[in-house]
Amino acid sequence: MSPDRRSDLDDVAAELYALRPDQFTAQRNARAQTAPPALARAIRGLRKPSVAAWAVNLLVRDGQLDQVLTLAVALREAQDDLDAAELASLAPQRRTLVATLARSAADLAAQQGVAVSPGALADIEKTINAAVVDAAATDAVRTARLVKALEADGFGASADSVGGSLPGNHPPVPSAVDDLAERRARKAAEKASRDADRLANEASRTLGQIDARRAKVQQRAAHVHERMDDLREDLAKLEAEAAGIASTLDALEHEYAAAAESSRTLKRNAERAHASADNL
Repeated sequence: MSPDRRSDLDDVAAELYALRPDQFTAQRNARAQTAPPALARAIRGLRKPSVAAWAVNLLVRDGQLDQVLTLAVALREAQDDLDAAELASLAPQRRTLVATLARSAADLAAQQGVAVSPGALADIEKTINAAVVDAAATDAVRTARLVKALEADGFGASADSVGGSLPGNHPPVPSAVDDLAERRARKAAEKASRDADRLANEASRTLGQIDARRAKVQQRAAHVHERMDDLREDLAKLEAEAAGIASTLDALEHEYAAAAESSRTLKRNAERAHASADNL
């Protein structure tokens, strides 16, 4: 089919898939009757959407898919960067967002009088989850022309997943989502900032520890110097006492020598006196 015919078919499909599933077949056939033969055949080939696919289409038209795209880009960047911490932090956000959007899609369907069964709700969640983790599924969901529910099976969406043409490349993400290079640069700058803060904090802690140890050493040094002053004072007193003792001892030595000499003289005199007495 030529590009113009594909565009025409996509326009018709967009209108038809905006209708309730119970209105789809009759309106499709009516549009085919008024279209040129080649386009008419393509229109008749459009398949009625499942309730789950139609509810997801409602969600897209309501403008709520941008949240999925933002999270999808963040998840793929984390996977590309092998950022386990970022993936772990995004996982709860992903589960919450998928469940919330699935419930919102069911509410939009209910507003149009279409009940969503538990099985269909599970299919809606699978489809939204596929749009989060798989770029091709995101492309398919963004058309708002889903025919059937999608699964994140690693194979992406197939041509029969969408009524009309399936986008062959990834459309630009919303302006709210940063360019990949900018996001990576910002993440690197944020990491550098965190590392700088961590190093500054570590340096501050180290400085505090050294200052505390220095204060203790200074206190110990003051105590030692004080003790040394006391010991010097005690030593001076002991030295003075030793000098006095030495002087006293020196005087006693002289006194002892004189007494010893006198004792010897007196002893000799006594011996001579005894000798004289014996000779009489």
